[in-house]
Amino acid sequence: MRIAAAAYPLSPNTDWDGHVQKLEAWVAEAANGGAELLVFPEYGRMELAALDGLEAAGALESSLQAAMAWFERSDQVMAALAAKHGLYILAGSGPAQADGPRPVNRASFFGPEGLIGHQDKQIMTRFEREVWDVVSGGPLQVFDTKIGRIGVLICYDAEFPALGRALVEAGAEIILVPSCTDSLAGYSRVRIGAMARALEGQCVVVHAPTVGDAAWSPAVDENMGAAAIYGPPDLGFPPNGILAEGALNAAGWVFADIDRDAIAKVRRDGGVLNHANWPESVKRAQDLPRRAVLP
Repeated sequence: MRIAAAAYPLSPNTDWDGHVQKLEAWVAEAANGGAELLVFPEYGRMELAALDGLEAAGALESSLQAAMAWFERSDQVMAALAAKHGLYILAGSGPAQADGPRPVNRASFFGPEGLIGHQDKQIMTRFEREVWDVVSGGPLQVFDTKIGRIGVLICYDAEFPALGRALVEAGAEIILVPSCTDSLAGYSRVRIGAMARALEGQCVVVHAPTVGDAAWSPAVDENMGAAAIYGPPDLGFPPNGILAEGALNAAGWVFADIDRDAIAKVRRDGGVLNHANWPESVKRAQDLPRRAVLP
């Protein structure tokens, strides 16, 4: 199947119809390119805040509340687009109401028949927890679909091996990594994490970032990244592990064709067996004597 990863620029559309037209154009372009699975970035839905006006979008708390208020209506648009084109879409994540008083960072996943489920971010960055007060949400999950078993690690989550391994042990063959980073260092951390998760889990990892400036928003004003699709650098995959990669900060879709059988084959008979040997590594690590950790 063909996967499309978005390098997505945020737009301050103050008109709902303009926002919908943007989403329609992006989805149609990927669908016309033959994609069956589309991945939008972390905090892609922060552009929804501008629908309450640029003043609301221009302050941290009001932008959170505004984007959150439009979340369900945006879900309806993505559900309709997935049904129209007969494909799967991980919508851009954004602030959503959960059980507590503070918002979570949530991505919605759609298929041709509607909403499949939500994935909330697990580990919050310093900005999210210390400044923005966006909190951790519901647990990790794997979505079992006709195109494969799919998990999601939102941005910073991709930098933690245990989270990726949990998805793999739950059956994930493809891991989606939507991201929003404001520097080359931040983008590189997520990129390296995504490639490492592909190596460890012998799976495909899809990285979709926000790109470009959004001076109208203090939350997502600077964005840097490159869309990419990674696999393990082993049997049936490119020797550098890069199935496709766009240019840095180049807006648009990046496409790659993948084969689920290739994932099964490399896990079964690769030059190395990271997927199968992981439990052995855990056991060996547990043999290391614990020492006091400095604060």
